[in-house]
Amino acid sequence: MRDGKSILPYLALGGGVLALTLSSLFVRWAQAPGVVTSFYRMAIAALLLVPLGLRSWRGLPAFSPGLLVFPLIGGLFTSLDHGFWSTSIQFTRVANATLLNNIAPLWVALLSYLFWRQRLSGRFWVGLACALSGAAVVLASDLILHPHFSGGDALALLSSVFYAAYFLVTQQGRKKLPALAYIWLMTAASAVCLLAASLGMGYSLGGYSRETWLAFVGAAVISQVGGYFMVSYALGHLPAAVVSPTMIAQPVLTALAAIPLVGEHLAIWQLLGGGVVLLGVYLVNTAQPQKETSPAEAGLVEAQNDTAGS
Repeated sequence: MRDGKSILPYLALGGGVLALTLSSLFVRWAQAPGVVTSFYRMAIAALLLVPLGLRSWRGLPAFSPGLLVFPLIGGLFTSLDHGFWSTSIQFTRVANATLLNNIAPLWVALLSYLFWRQRLSGRFWVGLACALSGAAVVLASDLILHPHFSGGDALALLSSVFYAAYFLVTQQGRKKLPALAYIWLMTAASAVCLLAASLGMGYSLGGYSRETWLAFVGAAVISQVGGYFMVSYALGHLPAAVVSPTMIAQPVLTALAAIPLVGEHLAIWQLLGGGVVLLGVYLVNTAQPQKETSPAEAGLVEAQNDTAGS
């Protein structure tokens, strides 16, 4: 029993990574605009989280309107992240969109350096150089092979900026709210923003096939709620130093899963560039000493604790 208990957090971490790996595939399988798919992912997840969110909210010692600011802003950034990211999947490869979206840790660290003057080690700058050069290889090779779809890469890269903004907002918001209360409000706010975007763009919210509705539910239940619970459980039993680098495996697994599941085949330069990006993100995640928690690390840990990312 003791061995079974010790291995459970690792199984949860692996399950959480796999659940998040399917995010891009659900978007590709859904025969609907990416913004609509993201709306249903957040809306269904928010409904499922109501009981836990209310219980966590009632446990707060006191309420003030200021508590709503960070989850609402976090929801806005999440809606922009998911809106651009899910749309990018319709115009570029699943592997490209997922890889470029996961460059977010680099922007978190850079913003921490610019705004909080956090000192960054040489390991970080090496990681940054690797990630940016690898992304350049991925973008250049895709532009050569698929020139008409290169706009999707730009959307995925833009989504990573909003993903990073979510990290930083969550860092502040989680100082005031427990994880369940924050994630519930943030998810609900994101759903409202995505609903407004869908209606503003004239997209239909109904009339989709059964397969598309299953993709909507799968994205919400498996990737959003399931991934959140499993990674949160793992973070409660494993150090962030173990969880954070493991999450970097998500783009790799997504790229591999896309080959048999959606028929994508990657060029050798894309594989090599993606590997360099992942090496860079790994170096960035492990650049800071364990004794000091930087604003970048704090934002990443809190965001992973909420697991609301793409």
